[in-house]
Amino acid sequence: MAKSAKKPEKVVLAYSGGLDTSVILPWLKETYGYEVIAFAAELGQGDELAGIKRKALTSGAAKCIVKDLRREFVEDYLWPTLKAGAVYENNYLLGTSVARPLIARHQVEVAHAEGATAVAHGATGKGNDQVRFEVTYMALDPALKIIAPWKDPKFTLTSREAAVDYAKKHKIPIEQSKKKIYSRDRNLWHISHEGADLENPANEPKDDLFVISRPVSKTPDKPDYVTIGFFEGTPVKYNGKLTTGTKLIETLNELGGKHAVGQADLVENRLVGIKSRGVYETPAGTILMTGHSALESLTLDRETMHYKQQVALKYAELVYYGLWFSQLREALDAFVDVTQRNVTGEVKLKLFKGRCTLAGVTSPNSLYRTDLASFRMGAEYDPTDATGFIRLFGLPARVAAVVNKKK
Repeated sequence: MAKSAKKPEKVVLAYSGGLDTSVILPWLKETYGYEVIAFAAELGQGDELAGIKRKALTSGAAKCIVKDLRREFVEDYLWPTLKAGAVYENNYLLGTSVARPLIARHQVEVAHAEGATAVAHGATGKGNDQVRFEVTYMALDPALKIIAPWKDPKFTLTSREAAVDYAKKHKIPIEQSKKKIYSRDRNLWHISHEGADLENPANEPKDDLFVISRPVSKTPDKPDYVTIGFFEGTPVKYNGKLTTGTKLIETLNELGGKHAVGQADLVENRLVGIKSRGVYETPAGTILMTGHSALESLTLDRETMHYKQQVALKYAELVYYGLWFSQLREALDAFVDVTQRNVTGEVKLKLFKGRCTLAGVTSPNSLYRTDLASFRMGAEYDPTDATGFIRLFGLPARVAAVVNKKK
């Protein structure tokens, strides 16, 4: 009796339809004979997922699974990051970083449902995403085999130009060309731009680089004002009306983009030790972060606020490093949730010429008292109390001065 042919191993590929995963899909099948299941996550990429199933199948995928994860992305990933105040190296609002663990988590779930023994991604061997994907795979199912073609010695497409040539040879439809070859990642929170002329920090970003926002030179000469309502740290209202998180972000992206709000050009320190230059557009994220910070300044006491600033730095590192599914991140969330109990109120913001500035903030839980803050002295504050306080506060300095004088 003839032996039955061995079934090919199933692998679930995190598939965006971009240049890298477009060429990796047929390469996996061609090189190793894998049965490739393409998995795409709808995270608010605009029209990028249009026709993605057809593209994946014509590129050799056995199946293409698309999940709409926008609501989960906003409520379970973006809002915790916003409440934590997490910003990496002063400017990066973690748009790509915070999305990767969500994609990888559902990728693992698809692998379980489809009986796949492996998961794959298209991240390069120089970047952060390889860490974010693979650490998440390990945290959720260490038994799954991890396939990373960019680190495979057989993978000879070691540049984006080579990938373009491979796509043309295999008749794979791509948007990139050797003249237009930026590496981009887009979701509800932001869009990032890397590569090509941006690899030289001396080059100013071109006006035609921007996708969801205008160049500052083409913004209106009249500002727009917007009011965001927060409940326990979570944004819930737009100009006084209740709204969903997804709708709020979409609306603020359009309005903020009109005024070039949220454009950041930075050289950042990657986890792997390489400095990289990226340009980011994060209109809604910038507006919400600015508003949330302003409301916290009104509702958090000094010691909590100062300690939370330290937590924000660590939280940003954890997200950037791909350690979303870690005990420390969960523990920090518990701390942050306590700090947000009184962060309820409304923030008015002005959008103009690339800037988002505070135009007013109110809260029923405000710790700000006009009578105490005023320069006018009143019965509510006895200035002579400050004399003893300052003498005690400055006692170490006085003692040190006496000792140093004797020397």
